[in-house]
Amino acid sequence: MTWSAVLLVTAVVWAVSVLRSVRLRAFVYSLPLPMTLALVTTGHPVEGAQVLGVVGLNLFFLTVAATHRRLRWPILLADLAGIAVYVALSAGVLAVPVPFEAALAGTVALWALAMVLLRRRPAAAPPPGPADARRDGLAAPVKLVVIFVGALLSGLLGGLLRGMVVTFPYSGVLVAVEARRQLAEFSRHFARNSLALIGFLAGHHYLEDTSPALALATGWAAFALVAAVLHLPRRGPLLRIEWPMRRPGSGRVGGGRVLLRKPQRDG
Repeated sequence: MTWSAVLLVTAVVWAVSVLRSVRLRAFVYSLPLPMTLALVTTGHPVEGAQVLGVVGLNLFFLTVAATHRRLRWPILLADLAGIAVYVALSAGVLAVPVPFEAALAGTVALWALAMVLLRRRPAAAPPPGPADARRDGLAAPVKLVVIFVGALLSGLLGGLLRGMVVTFPYSGVLVAVEARRQLAEFSRHFARNSLALIGFLAGHHYLEDTSPALALATGWAAFALVAAVLHLPRRGPLLRIEWPMRRPGSGRVGGGRVLLRKPQRDG
């Protein structure tokens, strides 16, 4: 991992550490900045393995959340468990060739299934008080040094993963520490945003043989497009027809009615 990559990872984690909104934290982390730098500095092509690496990123956060919140493991030990899951997945993916289109279709199908399950799952109870990202117990200069050293150590492990280094959770190891009070919510938001990462990898893959610069530009354009669609405000129906209508207290069915509703922003 180059010094520029370490500085970039440090900047991403620092940005996440000062944001209070979990949704913004997940979005900032999902920006494909480390992926871009890994593609530029390593020269690895985007193949099916990297698309499955996005699944590995989600499994990393799910493992950290499960071990830290349910099993009460210390956050650093939970981080190690998440890394172990990602490394195990990488070893299996690298052992056999994975066609890009098959990996793309399978990953998108898994994403769609995950969104359906998350919609059906009741929201977790909110914490007693709002968590403040600026009250983690470390002074700002000390936190910056810890983030920098952690990013460097993460890069040493990521360098052993060959093509899977592109999606290795460099900043995720430390982002999980910063977001440890809201890991479940963070994981849900990141899972939704991960479709934009798949778009980035797909855009890069189909043009990487033409021009590296054009491939990166297309990847970022695909990421921006998918992210914009994911975060568009959802509106309520403009027209709703109720038929038949039961009159209150009469037990009789009356005529139907047409309701015109003002569009409502979701959330």
